[in-house]
Amino acid sequence: MLKQEIEDGTRSFADPAFRADVIDGLTRRPRAIPARWFYDRRGSELFEAITDLPEYYPTRTETALLRDKAGEIAARVGPGRAVVEFGSGSSTKTPLLLEAVAPAAYVPIDISGDFLRESSRALAARFPDLAVQPLEADFLQPLKLPAGIAAFPKLGFFPGSTIGNMIPLSSTDLLRAMRQSLGEGAMLLIGMDRIKDHAVLERAYDDAAGVTAAFNLNLLERINRELDGTIPVEAFRHRAIWNDDRARIEMHLEATRDVAFTIEGRPFTIAAGETIHTENSHKYGPRDARILLRAGGWTPIAEWTDPADQFALYLAEAQAPRPAP
Repeated sequence: MLKQEIEDGTRSFADPAFRADVIDGLTRRPRAIPARWFYDRRGSELFEAITDLPEYYPTRTETALLRDKAGEIAARVGPGRAVVEFGSGSSTKTPLLLEAVAPAAYVPIDISGDFLRESSRALAARFPDLAVQPLEADFLQPLKLPAGIAAFPKLGFFPGSTIGNMIPLSSTDLLRAMRQSLGEGAMLLIGMDRIKDHAVLERAYDDAAGVTAAFNLNLLERINRELDGTIPVEAFRHRAIWNDDRARIEMHLEATRDVAFTIEGRPFTIAAGETIHTENSHKYGPRDARILLRAGGWTPIAEWTDPADQFALYLAEAQAPRPAP
């Protein structure tokens, strides 16, 4: 099958980093695959559906915050900055920010190229006088921003509590990399989900309609599509678990029976009850959030939260570089 698909030109070649992460993640114990590989086209579409679910409060809460606090944010940020959005997705919240801060340019960054181009075209049509310069890239890797925004001070935009998908050490590294990419005088507007009742959190990541389950299982389907996998997807179920010690929701794919499969001809076995850890979503109290930002090279200057204190937006300034010893 694989040989014929290659000869016919019908099989798309996988990202080598995807292949490496999958093979490594399924070989080691405990098994884990990085959450960034959720976002092929189908995964991106499913995530956008998740954001509209009644159980999934982060998107609507953050959107309401952006709408209600837009004037205050704009007053702090000032006009004429280049807005750089990390992991832009469909950019549904972005117009609220762009309308408020009157930017000089907008650079959406996303790993899903088709999705990125579609959302960029839609935003360019909505803001015809704004220079929209999409950048297809993994923002977890070193970035080279477009030369056309070099002269403008930058405003990083990192909504959706995506920072919570990384362990604290990796979060700090990412914030430092953003600080390096955005340069001197930069600001960062970032969303962070609050710690709250675990039942609310578990419902948000295990909805009644099964959309989050489909999103999680799509990772296995992507492996089958792109890596010539033979994983029996129906033998796995989605699990969302609150880990109180680490203040995070964990998503897993649990084998419901013993399974054997191959990936590009390489054999794997997973016993019933074993899991593949696919995502973390860390939650932050106010103090923890400020400590994280400072450790990543940013000084928090403003904080906004909703009346129920479910979600927070932070505005931070790039810290001045430390003098050489």
